[in-house]
Amino acid sequence: MRHRRDHRKLSRTASHRRALLRNLVTALFQYERIETSVAKAKEARRLAERLITFAKRGDVAARRHVDRFVTRPHVTRKLFETIGPWYTERAGGYTRILRLGRRLGDAGETAYLELVKSVEQREEERKVREAAEVAKAGKGEKPARAKKATKEKAEAAPAEEEKEKPKRGRRREAGPAGTPGPAKKTRRSVKTG
Repeated sequence: MRHRRDHRKLSRTASHRRALLRNLVTALFQYERIETSVAKAKEARRLAERLITFAKRGDVAARRHVDRFVTRPHVTRKLFETIGPWYTERAGGYTRILRLGRRLGDAGETAYLELVKSVEQREEERKVREAAEVAKAGKGEKPARAKKATKEKAEAAPAEEEKEKPKRGRRREAGPAGTPGPAKKTRRSVKTG
């Protein structure tokens, strides 16, 4: 029976486990999606959702509580300024676990742990990416869509030119009347008496 067993030990001591979970949760808030094992993802999810609830409160006591756990100050700022407001209308379930399969090395089951985003957030991120592409285009770089179109045109056009180009590499010289060229030189072992 598993009465009152509320968390996974992850084969670590208490201090090691706490450090691991702090790093996982900090990385989740920083990158918004991390890849880890399923067991670690389930444990990190418990803590991440609790910290997001503190970020929704937004008061000084909540910020101090989160600062004790999150290892980077700029990640705490991001949590309170951007991630917390995303979920003001949501009562829970701020993260999701997407199973990926087994790792090649040790066959451990892996998963993505990511923050759930609404349609409005995805649309806003798309606009930010497009604005960044336009800014790059202003500096002389082509936006990603233009690069892709140029690449497709370049791939389609040289199909005719490839037929005319001579092939690179060493060619075998043919002897008279289609006989193969000179044979390869081989080493012969010399027996000493």
